[in-house]
Amino acid sequence: MIVVTGGAGFIGSNIVKGLNERGIDDILIVDNLKNSEKHRNLNALYFNDYIDKDDFLHQLDMLKKDNIEAIFHEGACSDTLELDGKYMMHNNYEYTKILFEFSMANNIRFFYASSASVYGSGERGFTEDGEREYPLNIYAFSKFLFDRYIGRVLDKIPSQVVGLRYFNVYGPQENHKGRMASVVFKFHNQINMENKMTLFKGSENFLRDFVYVDDVVNVNLFFFDNPELKGIFNCGTSKAESFLRIAEIMKGMYDNPAIEFVDFPKELTGKYQTFTQSDNRKLENAGYKDAFHTLEAGIGKYVEILKKSNGYYLFNRRK
Repeated sequence: MIVVTGGAGFIGSNIVKGLNERGIDDILIVDNLKNSEKHRNLNALYFNDYIDKDDFLHQLDMLKKDNIEAIFHEGACSDTLELDGKYMMHNNYEYTKILFEFSMANNIRFFYASSASVYGSGERGFTEDGEREYPLNIYAFSKFLFDRYIGRVLDKIPSQVVGLRYFNVYGPQENHKGRMASVVFKFHNQINMENKMTLFKGSENFLRDFVYVDDVVNVNLFFFDNPELKGIFNCGTSKAESFLRIAEIMKGMYDNPAIEFVDFPKELTGKYQTFTQSDNRKLENAGYKDAFHTLEAGIGKYVEILKKSNGYYLFNRRK
């Protein structure tokens, strides 16, 4: 059995889809459906069972008999504007430690979602070492602290553990993310409602590494296929693109929507990454050779799904 936490979420549901496409459906989904709309992320997926994230922790001892092969831990509070540090650390850090320790005690392979936000402003670069890391918010700190925890124990554990520092991921099944949804999803909705896209002033100078979710799934499954590999790795395209470039690409995919600019919000000052660009040398040295989607190709795939089904998978290939 494979466990996917956050399996009803954005990246988690895409990982389940990727497993399904390999013929794997002996999957336990772990999530929180307080936002009941997230069920739509599960409609096209194949899996054996679902359990609430809190109940899952209470049943870990019972699950030992279920022959768990791997845990993909994608569940977390991903709201970078969340100010409740106690909640964030309990949900993102303590919960992850419990699952990791359970995995290592039972020889279960453990793959978890880290974040490029650990690099902060990025002034020190984006290579996977402690000298580059300086989180700017409590979400980033929760990821940073668990990465540090893994760094201390990595050489002492026999089982596989892999942390992936996701850069700006976009793609289907992110509808529930609200203000944390990708700019592509937000632009699509703005175009449908007002036939325009709104950007912060200076967006031509705000450069991020935007990575299509299919590539994130492929990187996860690469490590799943190579159980001898472990460590913390960047997961991005290694290319920095502007928010304005996204708007320009999408403008040609719709009925010529307008592009408008608004003032940069004061509450984001000092908490906003104006530049990210994955350094993929460690990932490539591990043997990952697949090409990442270009921005045009990734947006093109996503916009097609947005127009057809508002960003949800309606069907899923299954071997």
